[in-house]
Amino acid sequence: MPHLSALQYTLAILSGGLVGFTLGLLGGGGSILAVPLLLYLVGMHDPHVVIGSTALAVSLNAYANLLAHARAKHVLWKPAVGFTVPGIVGAYVGSVLGKLMPDKQLLFLFAILMIVIAILMLRKKRAQSAQEFQKANVRWTRITSAGLIVGFLSGFFGIGGGFLIVPGLMFSTGMSMIMAIGTSLFAVGTFGLTTAVSYAASGLVDWWVVLCYVAGGIIGGGIGSIAATKLSTKRRALNYIFSVIIFIVAIYMVIENWRAIHG
Repeated sequence: MPHLSALQYTLAILSGGLVGFTLGLLGGGGSILAVPLLLYLVGMHDPHVVIGSTALAVSLNAYANLLAHARAKHVLWKPAVGFTVPGIVGAYVGSVLGKLMPDKQLLFLFAILMIVIAILMLRKKRAQSAQEFQKANVRWTRITSAGLIVGFLSGFFGIGGGFLIVPGLMFSTGMSMIMAIGTSLFAVGTFGLTTAVSYAASGLVDWWVVLCYVAGGIIGGGIGSIAATKLSTKRRALNYIFSVIIFIVAIYMVIENWRAIHG
């Protein structure tokens, strides 16, 4: 695995900071930019190493945030485990298949996923009810099925999958948004760790990049959380801008990788 320059490692810290800032500011979706930032800003050339490295970085950041949510009692452990255990199987299978797929085809599919996420983020969210979590509301078959599917997508693309996990938990249990966000972090961290272990076993993790990304993410996340409080009234506009950025980056990736595939 070729070593990166000092400038590239610095850019990796800045990239991690940008992802962390977005997560702190908007509460989700930011990690989807982790892969294109490493590819096109930092200049890493192996998409599989990028996916393996970002999967571990996202995992560590998710576990760090999980501790804070657990202390605030925003984690419901039984649904978290029920979602995550089948998802581990999905994440491992997804990671194995992802490693087998040629680089350009994998990035092309990743870009399509980014477009879907951007569109979902643009949709106006309905007001959340104050419905409390009830054990009787838990649809375990739905939770385990969703965990398996989301775990597969997480492993295949090396993403956290929180944007899918949160609504899935709310829909299948009736828990509030804040509880779903806290509970989802256990799955995000575990799916990312499963994917990273699979990629690391194949020598597809750059440990220094992971360290830079996590360090930048911690700093950026703290700044983003502070900004979120001050810009709370403009959250919808910020979410819209970020969705447009994701969409533009995705279109660029679609064009570039389509040319590479058919060129």
